[in-house]
Amino acid sequence: MNLNNFKIIPKVIFSFILITTLVGCHSRNPHNAGGLTGWSSSDKSAVGFYDSKRDYQGQEAPPGMVLIEGGTFTMGQVQDDVLFDWNTTPVKQQVRSFYMDETEVTNSEYLFYLDWMEKVFPPNNINYEHIYESAVPDTLVWRNVLGFNELLSENYLRHPGYAEYPVIGVSWVQANQYCKWRTNRVNEKILMNKGILNPLFELDSVKVEGKNHFDTEAYKQNPNALFDGDSTIYHKGLPAYAKKKKGAPKTKRGAFTGRHVKVADGILSGSFRLPTEAEWEYAAKAVIEGREYNNIRGRKKYAWSGKYTRNKDKRFLGDQLANFKQGKGDYSGVAGWSNDGGDITIQVKSYEPNAFGLYDMSGNVAEWVADVYRPIVDNDANDFNYFRGNIFTKKMIDSEGKVVVADNFSVQYDTLDNGRIIPKDLPGSVKYVPVTKRDAYMRNNYEKAYNVDAEDGDLASTKLYDKEEEELEVKPRMYNSPIKPKVIGESGFIMQQYDTKKRNTLISDKSRVYKGGSWRDREYWLDPSQRRFLPEYMATNYIGFRCVTDKIGPMTNKRRTPVTSKVRH
Repeated sequence: MNLNNFKIIPKVIFSFILITTLVGCHSRNPHNAGGLTGWSSSDKSAVGFYDSKRDYQGQEAPPGMVLIEGGTFTMGQVQDDVLFDWNTTPVKQQVRSFYMDETEVTNSEYLFYLDWMEKVFPPNNINYEHIYESAVPDTLVWRNVLGFNELLSENYLRHPGYAEYPVIGVSWVQANQYCKWRTNRVNEKILMNKGILNPLFELDSVKVEGKNHFDTEAYKQNPNALFDGDSTIYHKGLPAYAKKKKGAPKTKRGAFTGRHVKVADGILSGSFRLPTEAEWEYAAKAVIEGREYNNIRGRKKYAWSGKYTRNKDKRFLGDQLANFKQGKGDYSGVAGWSNDGGDITIQVKSYEPNAFGLYDMSGNVAEWVADVYRPIVDNDANDFNYFRGNIFTKKMIDSEGKVVVADNFSVQYDTLDNGRIIPKDLPGSVKYVPVTKRDAYMRNNYEKAYNVDAEDGDLASTKLYDKEEEELEVKPRMYNSPIKPKVIGESGFIMQQYDTKKRNTLISDKSRVYKGGSWRDREYWLDPSQRRFLPEYMATNYIGFRCVTDKIGPMTNKRRTPVTSKVRH
């Protein structure tokens, strides 16, 4: 036997291990160009694929918003219950991360919305006659039969002296419409900044009116549906990063392809909306402050740290930490001393923000949230992103299989219980319809479209569960609230009628929650756990709102290195 062969074996084994390790490292490398299909980024670009990873650097905070990193907290009160209504029972909840406006929507921001609505849907055009009016706040909320506030009725919304004050007189319905409009304007601006859209209001060949405006959902479904299909006048398209083939005509890298932007490109912003009650309360309590056990358990009473409303800082000792009513006939404090700075509302950012960077989560104005009001937050229903008010919908499809976009000549209106007329769909927006039983067939997460009254009075939660709704003359209701007859007169307005039956509650499926104390509330209501409700069509001089949008991807912006990237080559 040749002993030299034994000297070669260790070298062969070492070489085999080295090659195996390198191959293994390569296969686990997250930057492996092959991906899951073997196609590289340049290969995908060659077939018209936009390399979104090349440009996507993570979600940025939308203008005027801050990140609220999600987590667990105790929703509801654990301290004062002066009214003994037991509607804030402590419930442990998990909230997902989201972005939230650092202040309430101000008069100046809302006026921009009104100016846009007036320009795009001119009231003197019979096709749009009720659209602009439906967005205008109720400025008469300042009136009082035993008070003189006409100055505020005439000036609060539009005078520059109140420009940075929170908008009030806005109903829950109007606040939701603003959120939808804001989604379109934010995405329109994003696409213009990237050179994908031309500035629409600066083009001589384009008249931005009626359905001819940018709508995010309509654009994503079919950009050719905008501006009667003449997209070339406003749409340049997405920059391509295609690999140049040998002999192909020379084009600059990043040349426009003409393709419209898709969700997969990671360019468009998510939808704006009102916060859920759980989100609002979580953001207001800011339990990250101090990271104390009692904070997480719900012992944090205000948006700031501490259990008192006066400042403990030596420089501002005794000053109030929020704008609220301090007592009977005392809305601001004594002039020149211990004055909260506002007899009514006050300019946003007048007080220090909470630990999340949010201003006025206690005081100034209360705020609408998305939820339908019920006296008890169901402890057994859901402990993850709790929300009551879901109506599941789908895009309306016509006989040709195309998504239906509302046009200028068939605007449908709805008359609210207070007589205000609102459009069901704005021209140029995608129409939606409730999902059907067929759509929900054999699903284990929902059974129908309308889930507002789920488990508290809907048919499934009564002794009539085995009946079909068509078999019942009267739909069962747990909350016997008044039903106002809706009879439209010849003038097109609702006729004044009243529900004459005996009722014992004002809670209905149209009751919406509002949170936080306001300039006209006592200290008790500054606790973020407290909750009240009003019909969604009503407006007051002490309720405003702010918007949120979902955090896409990881719940935190803290960079975490994937495990696979730690493998050494």
